[in-house]
Amino acid sequence: MEKLNHLPNISPALEDKLKAVGIDTPEKLREKGSRHVFVRIKTIDSSACFEMLLKLEGALQGVRTDKLSDKTIEELKDFMSIFNR
Repeated sequence: MEKLNHLPNISPALEDKLKAVGIDTPEKLREKGSRHVFVRIKTIDSSACFEMLLKLEGALQGVRTDKLSDKTIEELKDFMSIFNR
C-alpha cells in the first residue's frame, strides 16, 4: 500500500497535517482533491498557504510543484482568490 510520504511534495510535517484532518492514504487524498483537503487543513492551521495548496496538487498529479502546468497554477490562484475573500 502506498504511503503519503511516498508522494512528491509530502514532507513529514505536511503528512502530519493531512493525518490530522483524516487523510491518511494517497487514495483518500485523491478522492477528496487538493482544494477540499487544503480547506480542511486551513481550519486547523491558519498558516496554510498557497505553497501548501501547490504541494497538495503536485502530490495528486505525481509531480514536484515546479512541474505543475501554468494552467493548473492559474486555476489554483483563482481558487485562492475566491477562498481568501
